Amino acid sequence: MGSGKFSVTLMIGAPGAGKGTQARYVRETLGIPHVATGDLLREHRRRGTVLGRTARAYMDRGDLVPDDLVVKMVIDRLEQPDAANGVLLDGFPRTLTQAQALDVELSARGGGVAAALFLDVPPGVLVRRLSGRRMCDGCQSTYHVDLHDLPADGTCPECGEHLVQRRDDQRSAVARRIAIYLDQTTPVLDHYRSRGLVHRVDGNRPVEQIRSDLLCVLRRRVPALVAS
Repeated sequence: MGSGKFSVTLMIGAPGAGKGTQARYVRETLGIPHVATGDLLREHRRRGTVLGRTARAYMDRGDLVPDDLVVKMVIDRLEQPDAANGVLLDGFPRTLTQAQALDVELSARGGGVAAALFLDVPPGVLVRRLSGRRMCDGCQSTYHVDLHDLPADGTCPECGEHLVQRRDDQRSAVARRIAIYLDQTTPVLDHYRSRGLVHRVDGNRPVEQIRSDLLCVLRRRVPALVAS
């Protein structure tokens, strides 16, 4: 960014869309920090900042951290020296209210959203990806029934302990999580799409093909930040 304006690039995708893998690539390509809001919240709590203490009060009561407080954490992160060219924001905004609050804060500082990268994967594929995950009771290694050649007796190839499926990876739970996510996020996509900021990338392909498409988008949206 370099002009002193606050800018963010958004990475949007449902659970299981491969967002984390691609976010690391985008971070390296743009040379900007990758900011996951969950990590941001934990960092503020660890450091005992005013924002962190305020958030903790909500969390200790079992309440959700207010949208405006999370946005303030994002803005605080943008004020750090390594964010002079902006940040890649992962997992936020999740709702239209959050998107609108972020717009207000960025606009007040002469910045805004540079691009919203949307990894689009069919819900059925997402369910298969997440429900196929298995975790080792012993060494905590993770596997996927479709991607790894696992022993027929359900043991870990690494240590021999039993492989289990987490409760939130069971098919019914996964389908529910994805439905909730899509219901919340569709208005967010519509919000940014109306401003020409959404760039859909087919996420149901090999990782390398997805990366190639993301690079094409980034070259169009932020050419000064992407090496040819």
